[in-house]
Amino acid sequence: MTLSSDTIKEVSVKKRISVGDFQISTEERAAINEVLDAGRISEWKKVSEFERLFADYINTKHCVAVHSGTSALIVGLSALIYDSRFPKIKKGSKVITTPLTYVATINAIVLTGLEPVFIDVDPYSFSILPQKIEEHLRSVNDPENYSIILPVHLMGYSCDMDEINRIARKYDLVVLEDSAQAHGSLYKRQRTGSLSLLSIFSFYIAHNIQAGEMGAVMTDDEKLINLMRKLKANGRVCDCSVCTRPNGYCPYFPQDDDFDPRFVHDVIGYNFKVMEFEAALGVSQLKKADLIFVKRQNNVRYLNEHLDKYSDDLQLPAFSENISYLAYPIVIKEHSKYSRKYLREELERNGIESRPLFGCVPTQQPAYNYLKGEYEGKMPNAEYAGKNAFYIGCHQYLHKDDIEYVVCIFDKILS
Repeated sequence: MTLSSDTIKEVSVKKRISVGDFQISTEERAAINEVLDAGRISEWKKVSEFERLFADYINTKHCVAVHSGTSALIVGLSALIYDSRFPKIKKGSKVITTPLTYVATINAIVLTGLEPVFIDVDPYSFSILPQKIEEHLRSVNDPENYSIILPVHLMGYSCDMDEINRIARKYDLVVLEDSAQAHGSLYKRQRTGSLSLLSIFSFYIAHNIQAGEMGAVMTDDEKLINLMRKLKANGRVCDCSVCTRPNGYCPYFPQDDDFDPRFVHDVIGYNFKVMEFEAALGVSQLKKADLIFVKRQNNVRYLNEHLDKYSDDLQLPAFSENISYLAYPIVIKEHSKYSRKYLREELERNGIESRPLFGCVPTQQPAYNYLKGEYEGKMPNAEYAGKNAFYIGCHQYLHKDDIEYVVCIFDKILS
């Protein structure tokens, strides 16, 4: 189907192609009503159900739900600091990570008292470069002060986890995957989030599996999962998902003691608990995960096929059936006759929403201006993408005529 210029003008007034969307179906309404009918909206059985189902999906032994991807990062990092098995991980120790990410990744590192160290990214997958990690570790005078590698599977693209894990073993580092944008992406037939000691996910409204605001931390390590359950609930002594005391049993205090483990605290924690509503939506979405990913992949495939004619100016996303696409990232090539600003403004004028690709955190985010002098010019790929990359939507709620319309608008702007 090809839309005429007159049709484009008519449709563009009404058409709005969003970066992300969330549409309440019959299943989501039923899930919310089930919570309301149960008479309890604070963290309870739906949260436990979601944790079990998502752990099965990612193929980890454990999952703990928290109220955002940011809080998942904070809880995961805090647990590593508290756990005496990891003496290198302490306040002030260094975390190797990517400069090209949503700022929450770096905020969590700083807020837990750790120090981010930035390594450049691959210009095509936006993933941290393992060879640059190893070069950096070989060059520093204080490798003993490095404790964690925190790769980010940005836009759904998986990092080279075999190499990252090899480097971590060589230098006695822990790996924590930020898989917030890669629900279901595969790396050598394994899902991202199952490839390290622990990982985090976000279920923000625009993500592939959506719950509005919710996050999760995944691990096979029982001690870590118990510690994270405590930390997310203000450091209370019990780590039970659902309190057993109403059933006449408590693993922490005898029933004849006048103590309630929900109000006894042995570590300093946070209030990162989840409402039943988010978990119910997450359960509903998880049941449709495969369909969601196929629809997103089909949209990316169609856009690539029809926008390839502009490859002299635009770097389009690599297509793979292993990638669960968060969005459709585009990089303006170095010698393009178009600027990102111009292209984004023209897309917006025609009803197509876009977002810049986050920016290079230490050199382009004002909150981290104190790092600019140290890193400026040292991460050319991340800095280039931060200034010249953006993304549009490829989500499952877009229909064929929506995707055709996107192509027609690119034709209108670039032809």
